[in-house]
Amino acid sequence: MRNTDYYLPSIALGIAFIAKLPVLIRGWRDPLVVCVLYLLVTGGMAFFFAAPPTIVAVNDLTGIPNISAPLVYSVMCSFSAACLVLIVNWRGGPPKTVARHTRRWVSAYATVIVALPVLFILGNAPVERLRDLDTYYANTPFIREMIVTYLAAHLVAASVTATLCVGWARKVTGWLRLGLSVLSVGFVADLIFCIAKLTAVSARWTGRDWDFLSTNVAPPVAAIGALVVTIGFVIPLVGPRLSAPVAAWSDYMHLAPLWRHVHEHSPSRSNSMQVPWWSAVDMRLTMRETSIHDELLRLQPYLDDEVRRTALGAALAAGAPAAEADVVSAAAMVSAAVESRAHQPEAGVDDHGHRTSDATAALTATLAPGRSRLLQLSQALQSPFVTAARVRAAPGESRSR
Repeated sequence: MRNTDYYLPSIALGIAFIAKLPVLIRGWRDPLVVCVLYLLVTGGMAFFFAAPPTIVAVNDLTGIPNISAPLVYSVMCSFSAACLVLIVNWRGGPPKTVARHTRRWVSAYATVIVALPVLFILGNAPVERLRDLDTYYANTPFIREMIVTYLAAHLVAASVTATLCVGWARKVTGWLRLGLSVLSVGFVADLIFCIAKLTAVSARWTGRDWDFLSTNVAPPVAAIGALVVTIGFVIPLVGPRLSAPVAAWSDYMHLAPLWRHVHEHSPSRSNSMQVPWWSAVDMRLTMRETSIHDELLRLQPYLDDEVRRTALGAALAAGAPAAEADVVSAAAMVSAAVESRAHQPEAGVDDHGHRTSDATAALTATLAPGRSRLLQLSQALQSPFVTAARVRAAPGESRSR
């Protein structure tokens, strides 16, 4: 791997950490928030301290050859512990059970992190190795144990988290399922990293030279795995926040046909409230909904329940489901009212007030609370039954009011 292959992921994770600092300040007591940010920190540190230029700088600064090894291994074990703790807290459950499992994993990896520098001190690694320390010292007492300890700890974390994520992903949906699927890929990459390293180290024990697995295969796999794991943890946290504006924009655009339709020839259109272009999508959507409902109120004198009943019967006869036929018939009545208003702008209360009253009640019943029926009404404007109702409402057509 090139030096930039280490530093670029480190910078990216550092930027993500800085971006999330406000979240930490607001929710520093939330274990999930703390775990995610700790994950970003340890992931970025692992890349930074594993880069050959950083290894040289740390070794020169301390005057101890290969002191970077226990440092990098400790950071990687911290990253593994953060993954386990985050998965435990993420899945939830009884608070006492979650707290107990968290303490166990933290205690186990804290023991490993303490053991790594102790084994390094007990061993002897005088020759500085920037890329192949694992295999170069594979047969050196205590250094060998240090290497195996950190690889075993990383292997356990990757195995457990991958298994948990695969099983959990089958039980959930949406952003959480996507995040767990991405995590599974990342932890499988970690497994490949550990297996490649352990295979190369054990090959040295039997006198074989499979160092390429440790120096050429494992590092890029580890880099990909760490990035994928971080992305997997972030997706369920960021995804809903991204999908909400997207869904709002989608609803805003889908309401456009109905908004334009009900405002045709409306005297209030020029006086309607204008929303600045920089307004948030939620505000724009709310204003569009409000404008549509206001215009439907203004159309009440032109509503005719006979138009609705005619369209309803035609839709049902054509095989439309009852719910769909209700919406289509309401859309036909609204469209006919728009056409009538275009040619009778000064119309007052209908002489046959019961028809308007029944039509208003039917429209109100169709537009149940929520936005879904309004969206269906906008979509139903394309129905041929709506077009037919509007044609019949045009001048020259027979239409009793």
